[in-house]
Amino acid sequence: MITKMTKYTFLLLSRDTEAFLREIQELGLLDINRSRKPTDAASGQLYREAEAILKEIETIEKCDYARDERHSAIQGKLDAAEAAYAEKKHWGDLDPAKVKALREAGCQLHFYTLPLKKFKASWLEEYPIAEIDRDEKFIRFVLIDRASEGANNFQAPETPVAVESLKELAGQVASLKEALADRESEMEYRKQDIPTLERAYAEKVQALQRYLADAGSEKAAEDYITVLTGFAPTDDDARLKAELDSKHIYYLSEPATAADNPPVKLQNNWFARNFETLTGMYGMPVYDEFDPTPVLAPFFLLFWSFCMGDAGYGLLLIALGILLHKTNFDLLGLKKNWRLVTTLGVGTFVIGLFLGTFFGINLKEISWIPEGLRKLMLVGKVELNGTGYDIAMIAAIIIGIFHICLAQVIKAISITKRAGFKEAISTWGWVVLIVGGLIVAGLALTHVLNALATKIAIIAIGVLSVLGIFIFNKPGRNPLLNIGSGLWDTYQTATGLLGDVLSYIRLYALGLAGGMLGGAFNDIAAMTLGSSPTWQWLPFLLIILIGHALNFAMSCLGAFVHPLRLTFVEYFKNSGYEGKGVDYKPLTNDIIIENK
Repeated sequence: MITKMTKYTFLLLSRDTEAFLREIQELGLLDINRSRKPTDAASGQLYREAEAILKEIETIEKCDYARDERHSAIQGKLDAAEAAYAEKKHWGDLDPAKVKALREAGCQLHFYTLPLKKFKASWLEEYPIAEIDRDEKFIRFVLIDRASEGANNFQAPETPVAVESLKELAGQVASLKEALADRESEMEYRKQDIPTLERAYAEKVQALQRYLADAGSEKAAEDYITVLTGFAPTDDDARLKAELDSKHIYYLSEPATAADNPPVKLQNNWFARNFETLTGMYGMPVYDEFDPTPVLAPFFLLFWSFCMGDAGYGLLLIALGILLHKTNFDLLGLKKNWRLVTTLGVGTFVIGLFLGTFFGINLKEISWIPEGLRKLMLVGKVELNGTGYDIAMIAAIIIGIFHICLAQVIKAISITKRAGFKEAISTWGWVVLIVGGLIVAGLALTHVLNALATKIAIIAIGVLSVLGIFIFNKPGRNPLLNIGSGLWDTYQTATGLLGDVLSYIRLYALGLAGGMLGGAFNDIAAMTLGSSPTWQWLPFLLIILIGHALNFAMSCLGAFVHPLRLTFVEYFKNSGYEGKGVDYKPLTNDIIIENK
């Protein structure tokens, strides 16, 4: 099945893009596409407007007071007022009348705060100093400077002391704290505006995307605007959004649709997952297609096993799979697909038993084989109209008919799902004719349906299929055109289906050829042995090993190529599978970002 995806949109200036992508790499979840456009006046304005809305959202959402200008201004005033109040507490309130009187008498007051270790006791004798306050670290004192005695030469930085009283400063602190609390409450209350601001941001981004899509080529290329579109599995939404929020990355997210052409991630059970490699060889499904892997997996296994047709070769494949998994041995890059090799081996062993071949030996001729297994073997002939046909060939044709019928049903369901029933009427007509006809024929031949019921069923199938194929294949179109289109479709379908069904005979032919060739090598090897073999065992073993090694290699090649053809041509053609999707490849730390 195809994993549901979520679409994420990010808007950045290109100078910020690479740093952003490095952060995205750490997450390893987003499949990123980027588009770059040079800025001009209009696009730059749209970007700045979107960026302003984004900053406002982030400030409100995170209650980031440091980014709010009003909050920062109030906080700065409060810090200064608290510092002034704390310092004023050491000095106490000054009597304004006395300060004024001193100034009128030509005296200036200078305030100093010095570390105790830097204060010299001799200064008390040298200068007119009055100590005000002393603690474990600092001493605070006032130096009186008489203008009539010349300039004061005391070398120390003065301490600014607020002229306001302690009561006035305390009032300022309280007032600023109240203003700060009001601003924080306002910002908390404004969180209810976030949905409106998010819609406004989305509208700006969409307007910018439309503008960049339609803009001409004359740009002021001082910078570039990068629109990043990313896709991630919907199941990872909670984790991804938490990570983006923690990194203060703003984004737009919405469920991905087929129109977005999102990358495709397949999600299958342990068995079908082994065959996803084969699906990728043809092409990934588009987002609204059916994943063909759950159907491809059992049929490819069956086709492969038929083409190999030898239980002994199945054991070799199982051994090869285990060897690839347990050691560093890697044959033709198959190590990563060791599960697939092992699975194909198990299938080959089972089907090989049914076909009655083990390293070219006909199992049905061996006396110690259980009678129950002999009866299950597809060995011998079936008489039809006086002519004998191999059971294995009949089985291959039946498998082909079923495979193509399943493809037709899947095609009808897929078209109905993607385009609606009206567009699938003709396809459903063929399904009724082919699948329904085969079912009725089977029931009639097995005497489940009597003659009357068979006749009624055939008439019903004929009427429904004629209406679907010839009359309503394109609803609303001229009926004569529909009939002509139906006739052409009938010619193509009839000739195509016949060739498609006959293609499945290759399953029987390849299995038969491999078994016969293996038996031929056995016979040639046996001819080298005399009545009392001695040194003749050496050529016997060489012929057996080399012969079966060649036969095994050729059988593997044929069992790979021909089932792929039956899948890619016969099945995919009849099921309407396109395979034009894009594989999901998230940006991870294993990918090196190219500087653009």
